[in-house]
Amino acid sequence: MSLQWIRTLAILSAGVLFFLTPSYTKGETSNLRPPNIVMIFIDDMGWGDLGCYGNPDIKTPNIDTLAAEGIRFEQFYVASPICSPSRVAVTTGQFPARHKINSYLNSRAKNAARGMVNFLDPSIPAVARHFQSAGYATAHFGKWHMGGGRDVDDAPLPQAYGFQESLVSFEGLGDRILQPNNHGLSAQSAKLGHGKITYVEKHKNTETYVNRSIDFISRHQREPFYLHLWLNDVHDPFKPTQLQLDKYRKFSENKYLQQYYAVMDEMDQQLGRLFGHIDESGLEKNTIIIVCADNGPTAWPRYKREGFDAPGWTGGLRGRKWSLYEGGIREPLIIRWPGKIKAGQVDKSSVINAVDFFPTFCTLAGLTSPQVEWDGIDFSKSLLEGPITRSKPMYWEYGRNASYLRPAEPKDRSPVLAIREGDWKLLMNADGSELQLYNLAKSLDESMNVASSHPEITQSLMDKLLEWKRQLPNYPTTSNEGSNGQ
Repeated sequence: MSLQWIRTLAILSAGVLFFLTPSYTKGETSNLRPPNIVMIFIDDMGWGDLGCYGNPDIKTPNIDTLAAEGIRFEQFYVASPICSPSRVAVTTGQFPARHKINSYLNSRAKNAARGMVNFLDPSIPAVARHFQSAGYATAHFGKWHMGGGRDVDDAPLPQAYGFQESLVSFEGLGDRILQPNNHGLSAQSAKLGHGKITYVEKHKNTETYVNRSIDFISRHQREPFYLHLWLNDVHDPFKPTQLQLDKYRKFSENKYLQQYYAVMDEMDQQLGRLFGHIDESGLEKNTIIIVCADNGPTAWPRYKREGFDAPGWTGGLRGRKWSLYEGGIREPLIIRWPGKIKAGQVDKSSVINAVDFFPTFCTLAGLTSPQVEWDGIDFSKSLLEGPITRSKPMYWEYGRNASYLRPAEPKDRSPVLAIREGDWKLLMNADGSELQLYNLAKSLDESMNVASSHPEITQSLMDKLLEWKRQLPNYPTTSNEGSNGQ
């Protein structure tokens, strides 16, 4: 018997002891093993966009049902208001600025202009690799955006981070689906090689990724699996079919909002297929499903130029994508684990961050954590016992110079640094300008700046934030570092 097989048996045995519960009768599988994990990460969806989060215009019945069968959090934060660093946080359990990725990965020249690397270092402890080493089958289907695309042709494939299987988009290498004819980034990606390319119209993207997810699950029912399904339906440009679009013409004359709701509807239907497959396969009691999003809804200036409000709803929160106000970084989080997580819960007080997933997944799976300096916390008790009090501050950095994208509306453009500790949130620029202090328990819309009336709290948070920034890797200094680039 090989040492690897012995180690795998030991790990699986530990999981059995940790999660010893009566077996269930549906199907032939057993929950006497570590739980499966399915993490669904939705691109550019707002805090208020789902029906279960109060959207008055669109219902998302499959996601809403999942929430009713599990727990829904109202204070979940991503680690960045933009794609790439949000994904790095999930992968590493650390704030993405540690890895010199604090905006979206672009061309080599544009990455350099922001002092960023071209891809996430594959040698860092990564969640999928950790689970793979513990005997899990692993797969990533959907948007990648942690390296590869544009002119970056030397980025590692997802396999370098622990994924046995992958199917990505134009923001990654390896096997991927690209849009035919009409997308410049797809054309650039096709020239890079490194994998099998399949051309798929965007309105078929989620169906394609869900099909691969169902196939993967079907082939790994008798072993634990760790699966990423990272969807980009609600990332502009929106490409619904005419039939999908017709359903939403009544809600608004805003063509972008019509498109947005149409692709959200399709996404929800496809996710319903996945949830149904898990349940019908007898896997539901031993499968943790997570649904969340990577940053706030899109905010392209062209919407405003064309006379339309930006699509996507933050539920009344200030800010959108590319902003450190709540609407840019507070997102939905839904988790279902039947028999372990009590159904129908709404946790309004636990403060959770995307850097928390890695350490929490380790606890839930009964795995020893890797030797890493976590920025996240283990929030498993909030799932299994009740609300928790966060033990660590949360930090953000976004927008250090003019090369960073900004929301169209000036009111949504935030300073470049932020910290939250307890109910207090401080925003500021690196040079100390634009000091803003909010008590989120009293001013969730971030309209009441009380920095001047609470100087001690302001100074304390300011000191912590600047010390955190000083500990980050040395980025190039630019002429307007510390301002918001406007």
